[in-house]
Amino acid sequence: MTYTGDVQVGGPADVRELPALTICKLAVGPYDNNAYLLRSKQSGDGLLIDAAADSDRLLALIADEPIAAIVTTHQHGDHWQALEQVTKVTGAQVIAHPLDAPALPLPVDRTVEHGDTITVGDITLEVIHLRGHTPGSIALLYDGGDAGTHIFTGDSLFPGGVGNTWKDPERFTQLYNDVVERVFNRLPDETWVYPGHGKDTTLGAERPSLQEWKARGW
Repeated sequence: MTYTGDVQVGGPADVRELPALTICKLAVGPYDNNAYLLRSKQSGDGLLIDAAADSDRLLALIADEPIAAIVTTHQHGDHWQALEQVTKVTGAQVIAHPLDAPALPLPVDRTVEHGDTITVGDITLEVIHLRGHTPGSIALLYDGGDAGTHIFTGDSLFPGGVGNTWKDPERFTQLYNDVVERVFNRLPDETWVYPGHGKDTTLGAERPSLQEWKARGW
């Protein structure tokens, strides 16, 4: 596998070829956001996770192939700066959790809750609600069978810890518990984690640190 997930703003996308799905990771904007373009190999249909910034670069990545939807993982502005322009050009459906949807710069076409599914051609993604970074933060899970499990976590899980909860103990406890119960307790160590900023990781790499995260409170 040549995919590493190490991308730089202004640099090329990193492309991961799974048997049924292509994943393109692109770093954009002043906050080093990650945007992910998922495309079904069977149907050619695509989905963009977080139209964060640099609409021209995102549109160049999408090129002339269709995308059916843009999923915004949460309401923070650095994750949707390019949403209006990319939606205007592609006509894609806008999807978000109902608790974060009102903060987005345009109306949401579909709201999704924990356990809902989103389809990309023949590919199914499961919505996992991870409360704490924002009320409506979501992750998307792809179960590729022999190709492994892959989770796109927005700003809820990174290498080295859960997302920012601004030293609010209640919010931290909620996010930590959701990440443990809905992600780590359910998915295998080989699960690849694609976060909203920076480098990728795996659940196996992070699992030994869970108690440390809990003890430090961030």
